[in-house]
Amino acid sequence: MNRSSTSLFRALIRVAQPWSLGAGLLFYALGVGIARYLGYSIDWATYWIGQASLTMLQLSIFNLREYFNRPELPPFSTPIPPPPPRAFQEEESQQEPEEEEIPLPRVIFLQVATAALTIGAVMIVLLLAANRLNPAAALLLGLALILGLLYAIPPVRLAYSGYGELVLAILFANLFPTLAFLFQTGDLHRLLAMLTFPLTLLYLASLLVLSLEPYYHDVKGGRTTMLVRLGWQRGILLHNVLIGLAYIFLSIAVIALLPFRFAFPAFLSLPVGIFQIWQMNSIAAGVKPRWRLL
Repeated sequence: MNRSSTSLFRALIRVAQPWSLGAGLLFYALGVGIARYLGYSIDWATYWIGQASLTMLQLSIFNLREYFNRPELPPFSTPIPPPPPRAFQEEESQQEPEEEEIPLPRVIFLQVATAALTIGAVMIVLLLAANRLNPAAALLLGLALILGLLYAIPPVRLAYSGYGELVLAILFANLFPTLAFLFQTGDLHRLLAMLTFPLTLLYLASLLVLSLEPYYHDVKGGRTTMLVRLGWQRGILLHNVLIGLAYIFLSIAVIALLPFRFAFPAFLSLPVGIFQIWQMNSIAAGVKPRWRLL
C-alpha cells in the first residue's frame, strides 16, 4: 500500500469515529433488546437493514462535517524546491525520514458522504417495502436526517454552534434505540424514555470529555464546541452534573417500575462514573491529564 492510500485510509477511519459507530450499534441493539423483553419476536432482516440505514447516516454526517472543515486545495500545487546541499553525517544514515501527511482533496469526503446517503436511502426503501416504516418511524427517521444535516452543513452547522454535542447525544442515544424499537414493534413504550434519557446524559458527558483534549486547538481554530462555548471550567462542572443526574434519573425510573434487570447493568458503571468525575476535578485542580484513562 503506497503512502497516498495509507493517508486516505487513516483519514477515513479517523473521520468515521469508530467509537461513535460502536456506540450507535449498542444504542440500536438496546432498542431491539427492549422489544425482545416485551415479548416481540425479532425480525433479523429488519434488524440489520435498520442498523445499516442508521450507520450510513452516521458516516454521512461525519464525512460532511469533515468536508466543510477542510479548506479547498488549489488545483495546481507549487513544487517544493529541493533542500540546499550540505555535508553528509554518518548519524543521519541511521535515522528514518519522517513521514509527512499527504494533503487530501476534500471532495473525497463529499463522495463518501454521498455514497453513504445513497446506501441509507436504499435501506429505507427496503424497510418501506417490508412494511416496517410506519408514520411514527418515518417521522423520527426524517427528524434524525434533518438533525444530521443541520449538524454538518452550513449555514446552520450545529457542529460548531456550541450545541453540536447535544444534537449528537439526542440523535444517537435517544433516536437510535427508539427507531430500532419502532422498526420491530411499530409502537412506542415508556421503557424507551426511562432508559434513553439517562443514556443521553451520559453520552453528552462523554462528548464533553472527548472535546477536552483538543480544546486549545478548537479555540485557536475558531471551532465553537460546547466546551469552548461554556469554557473548560464550566464544561467540567456540567460533565459532573450530567453524570450525577443520569444515575439520579435512573434511580427514579426504577422507583417508577423500570425492571431492575435493565437498570442493574447501568448501575454497575457507577464506579466508573465516580472515577471519571474525580479525574475531571483533578484536571480542574491542575493535575496533568491522563488522556488514555479519560
